[in-house]
Amino acid sequence: MKNPEELMLENTASLHKSDIKEKSYMTALVRIFLVAMLFFASKEGLMSQTNQEQKVRNVVLVHGGLVDGSGWEGVYSTLKKSGYAVTVVQEATASFADDVATTKRAIAEQNGPVILVGHSYGGAVITEAGNDPKVAGLVYIAAFAPDKGESVSTLIKNTPPGAPVLPILPPVDGYLLFDKAKFPAFFAGDVSPEKAAFMADSQVPWGVNALNGTISEPAWKAKPSWYLVTTEDKMIPPDAQRQMAKRAGAMIVEVKSSHSVFVSHPQAVATLIEKAAKGALLVPAR
Repeated sequence: MKNPEELMLENTASLHKSDIKEKSYMTALVRIFLVAMLFFASKEGLMSQTNQEQKVRNVVLVHGGLVDGSGWEGVYSTLKKSGYAVTVVQEATASFADDVATTKRAIAEQNGPVILVGHSYGGAVITEAGNDPKVAGLVYIAAFAPDKGESVSTLIKNTPPGAPVLPILPPVDGYLLFDKAKFPAFFAGDVSPEKAAFMADSQVPWGVNALNGTISEPAWKAKPSWYLVTTEDKMIPPDAQRQMAKRAGAMIVEVKSSHSVFVSHPQAVATLIEKAAKGALLVPAR
């Protein structure tokens, strides 16, 4: 029979072995936990990097007729705050071919894929210029989206029955202007009176040749597109916008706004552009 001292030594040794086993078990658990954390952190980092790589960072904005690029200021500022590289094209709107060439030069300056955005007549420009390989997606903002062989002129002639007659003055030396007194109601119904009056008084003459420029091959047939329909528009009837958007296979959103949505609702416009920037590279080519 073992004496008390021997039993105490055996119990101490047993407890020591048990403690060692418990520490080893805990060490193994900690190691497994750390490995798991490193794995998931690495996976999350890789996913984040992949998402960043799949997000288009360059945006090119193309204005329409009768206005210039300064109207994009609110959209520009919103996108810049979100980290996008934004370029505003200043078109002469005298010749469709020249406006397309100007837009292509802006695209060429971008470092990487581009989201090309057009308002009104600018939609026709991006439909042609959007065939550039750098363009990943198209965004139409209350814009014309012509098909092959069509022009802004042909689309205007085919507006739905009951559409208002636009108060465009007779051409002078091949250029068009809008009746200043009627400009706010037709073009900028939800813009402040002061801003709308300024837009009316600072109109850019719109060349008839620009309206007559035809599309050789619409980019929307090969590339993903998004379309913002303005439901209070008196320039391009909302139903005409919906028809063009549907024909282009565009993802459509609607905003209660006048034709000048890029001025009155810059956040809504920027939100759609960001959606296109995040989704363009994920959409399979047609």
